[in-house]
Amino acid sequence: MIRRTLVATIFVMCGFAAGIVLTGRMHALEDARAEPAAPRDVQTPAPGTPAVMPDLSSVAARVIPSVMNISSLQVVRQASPYTSDPLFRYFFGDRDDVYGQRNRVSQSLGSGVVVSSDGYILTNNHVVGDARAQVSVVMPDKRELKAKIIGVDEFTDIALLKIDARGLQVLQWGDSSKLKVAEWVLAIGNPFQLNQTVTLGIVSALGRTLGGNLATYEDFIQTDAAINPGNSGGALINARGELIGINTAIFSETGGYQGIGFAVPSNLARHVMDDLLKYGEVQRGTIPGIVVISLTTQLADELGAASTRGALINQMTRQSDAYAAGLRPGDIIIAFNNRPVDDASALMRMLADSKIGTSAKLEIVRESRKLEITVPITRSRGTRASR
Repeated sequence: MIRRTLVATIFVMCGFAAGIVLTGRMHALEDARAEPAAPRDVQTPAPGTPAVMPDLSSVAARVIPSVMNISSLQVVRQASPYTSDPLFRYFFGDRDDVYGQRNRVSQSLGSGVVVSSDGYILTNNHVVGDARAQVSVVMPDKRELKAKIIGVDEFTDIALLKIDARGLQVLQWGDSSKLKVAEWVLAIGNPFQLNQTVTLGIVSALGRTLGGNLATYEDFIQTDAAINPGNSGGALINARGELIGINTAIFSETGGYQGIGFAVPSNLARHVMDDLLKYGEVQRGTIPGIVVISLTTQLADELGAASTRGALINQMTRQSDAYAAGLRPGDIIIAFNNRPVDDASALMRMLADSKIGTSAKLEIVRESRKLEITVPITRSRGTRASR
């Protein structure tokens, strides 16, 4: 009897102890659930608020009025259709004056960005089309104003226009050198004549080259924000509503959006604008008399180069200052004023940014030997607008 009572007492005490332990764990669990998971200095989003996607509606509303619709009419001289007819060529020969030429009016549409309250607008050179084109700007209130072409720059595909207007809403300049890959951006323009369209994306890459004939200065911002025909010349905006690029081109096999767009960095666009305002053209440095190309694996092997890094002097004139300084065809330029040269595009950018009238120290490779040569920097002629 005593043994049974003792066993029962032990069972009751064990159960009581287990209950205390279980209750303590439950309280601990509740306390743990009540503890904030994030540190105190990290703000957790409110319920229903996206944790990643930003709300840029207020930014868009603020900058949309600063993006205009641009229309350009150019007179294009077109050869006669008989020019390519072999039968006519047989009887009349290859003289172009026999067939004559016709004038055709071509229209291009795009976008522009207001950069001053008194009517200066940045757009693309290929939107303007020609320094003698007739350009008009459609305002947000549907007014259409004629624009004067202040200057165009084929090198960067930038053009500066002026309209007779006051009190325009201006976009604040941003510093494109501080851009980071995956940073949120807005592309604003007029694709397919759909005025003031806003698309959202990120910076996909920086310092891109296009490898085409659109612009020689290749240091583009790549973005996946939807850019379509008509967006050219429009604004690329960061999350603070600052202008960090001028939309310029798309990479597409269909002519429409495929997630790859390019913009001229704002720092470069601003420099071009300042020169166009001051000189009517962009003053940039060059080494006259040489033609450089990027190295391929085959060229590197033929020249005995260790890698494809550098810019190869493919052609040059004997009467040039570069030849007098000691440069020769076949030389590979691997450094410019102690800065490494990756390819021909990189060298062109360094030359363009150089101060006219100075000299540049080039490190070259010639027949597997490294040499240093100093060459003068002169002014590269730009494209002037007709005043």
